[in-house]
Amino acid sequence: MRKTATLLALLLAAQSFHASAQTAQDKHMEWWREARFGMFIHWGVYAVPAGTYKGFPMNRGGGEWIMNRSKIPVAEYQSYAKQFNPVKYNAEQWVLMAKNAGMKYIVITAKHHDGFALFDSKASTWDIADATPYKKDLLKPLAEACRKHGIKLGFYYSQAQDWNNPGGSAARKVMNEGWPNPDSAKVDAYTAAHSGHWDPKQETKTFAQYIDDVAVPQVKELLTNYGDVAVLWWDTPTNMTDDAAQKLQAQLKLQPNIITNDRLKRPNFPGDYKTPEQKIPKPEELDGRDWETCMTMNGTWGYKSYDHKWKSVETMVRNLIDIASKNGNYLLNIGPMASGEFPEESVKSLKGIGEWMKVNGEAIYGTKGSNLPLQDWGRITRKPNGKSTTIYLSVFDWPANGELAVKGLKGNIKKASLIGSSQAVKASKGADGAIVKLPGKAVNPIASVVKLEVEEI
Repeated sequence: MRKTATLLALLLAAQSFHASAQTAQDKHMEWWREARFGMFIHWGVYAVPAGTYKGFPMNRGGGEWIMNRSKIPVAEYQSYAKQFNPVKYNAEQWVLMAKNAGMKYIVITAKHHDGFALFDSKASTWDIADATPYKKDLLKPLAEACRKHGIKLGFYYSQAQDWNNPGGSAARKVMNEGWPNPDSAKVDAYTAAHSGHWDPKQETKTFAQYIDDVAVPQVKELLTNYGDVAVLWWDTPTNMTDDAAQKLQAQLKLQPNIITNDRLKRPNFPGDYKTPEQKIPKPEELDGRDWETCMTMNGTWGYKSYDHKWKSVETMVRNLIDIASKNGNYLLNIGPMASGEFPEESVKSLKGIGEWMKVNGEAIYGTKGSNLPLQDWGRITRKPNGKSTTIYLSVFDWPANGELAVKGLKGNIKKASLIGSSQAVKASKGADGAIVKLPGKAVNPIASVVKLEVEEI
């Protein structure tokens, strides 16, 4: 009997601990889950070649991969920095464009795989202050503008791959076809024998030395010199070790509230959320963890002058709605030009998204995913509120007969309205859920939002 009581006490204690831990994690992730929408920014020296090397455009990968894809020697790639002088960079303008688009946080490539730092680093001279004519830290004005306008700031940091600072790792990527390189066979042979490196200068230090001399000090700088940092976005743990990951993770104590993704080193360092890239998971692919889809506006992360395959505003807004309906966040990328300006199409798209969000943002912010079956006419988000729930029906395909069937909706509907319109909306129970009678024409061609107040959903 005593043994049973002891086991029961241990079980209850374990359940209590789990509930407490879950509550702490919920609190930790609260602002992030509320936000649902953020801006990704890929910017660096790679904006100078803008996807073209020796007169040939890249036919694989994003513009930020040009050094690896073409196996550009270290000294040659570093010469691009002499042309990186973003005099038209206006951090406040960037932040306001994000805010007006309805975005709640920004994540910028403080250092991408080419190893170039957008900040004044004491751990390497391969940075904006030492290697370019601009000679000023790019992150400080961005941090100030974010604080001023209430936008959370996060830093992307390539913790393992670094193609310029000696000792950094390099993923083996196939060279782009068509580029004139008489030594391509030698490059391929060297790469195959040297962990992805193509220039002997990349190997004058070990990976462990790189972690100690560059990565750890730079992460410490990022978490010390810019005020509150909301997110640390690790990327591609090529050749990463548990020891190196532990050293980097130890720096997070400098920012106790920071949120991190799952790319430091899998599987032992899972972070706070998962990061599907360029795709939206299907419901059956989700496992209950927080997640964020990162996606480009066109076909590249870093700027390519000739990439004009822009997604429509409709596609991006509907992506956001779809993601929110599955409890996810949408991190939408901008690839600024070397001048410091956003591409014109990106600016237009941000404005268009913002126009929809200004009216319908309540169907996104702070919502939870739908617990109803997938609807063929659009997506559903919800906000529980005690014994009632607010249901948002984002309608992509307006019903020709004016009747919207909501499968699985069983609760008592107290009130129905159409966001952005004073037109009457009526809802009633149907055989397999609810029927909402709508006006003859959609309020918004991208997505019109019906708002229902429902008891005991």
